[in-house]
Amino acid sequence: MTGRGGGGVRAEQRAQTRRALLRESRRLFASRGYGAVGLAGIVRASGVTKGALYHHFDGKADLFRAVLEEVQQEVGRRVAEAAERHADPWEQLIAGCREFLAASTDPELQRIMLVDGPAVLGWSEWRAMDEAASARHLTEALTELVAAGVVAPQPVAPLAHLLSGAMNEAALWLAADAGPDDLADTWAALARMLDSLRTAPGVTAPGVTAPGATAARPRPSGA
Repeated sequence: MTGRGGGGVRAEQRAQTRRALLRESRRLFASRGYGAVGLAGIVRASGVTKGALYHHFDGKADLFRAVLEEVQQEVGRRVAEAAERHADPWEQLIAGCREFLAASTDPELQRIMLVDGPAVLGWSEWRAMDEAASARHLTEALTELVAAGVVAPQPVAPLAHLLSGAMNEAALWLAADAGPDDLADTWAALARMLDSLRTAPGVTAPGVTAPGATAARPRPSGA
């Protein structure tokens, strides 16, 4: 019993150390930027030793990767929660896309996710992490809209990548050079882009049966 209890205490201490490292490094990376933060400052702010840091992470880049993953998952949750406030699938897509753009203007998230993320880890790894965190929600939403005939029948994967790329590029631009009206203007442009995908209101795309409707049967010859 004592051994198991001691192991539980040590596991909790390790978890607390990891949480402290993630919390303080996130604060420092967000306020100063990756290049201006050293490991000595991180361990001092976290109240741990450098050895404890290396027990959990290979170094500063590995710690930053964990912070970025945490930030991306947070944005993914915000997008999902915004979408879930609506019952209509189209409104869910609109709300989720709008929340992603809004999150990208948060100064803390901007520096970590959009400025330092691609620079520190490289575009390929950053993009893969972004897909794992939030692109799945976009793909699922588009799949449902295509199946319902709200969006014209088409392969979902390329459409999801194009929309995701457009939103990421808009977010990167907002992070680097945004004026006071740029978020509203960017959302207006994205909304028009999304609206162009939609079939006419009340009209089902060709080849798709509207929800609740019965597909028309061919009339017999001569009828």
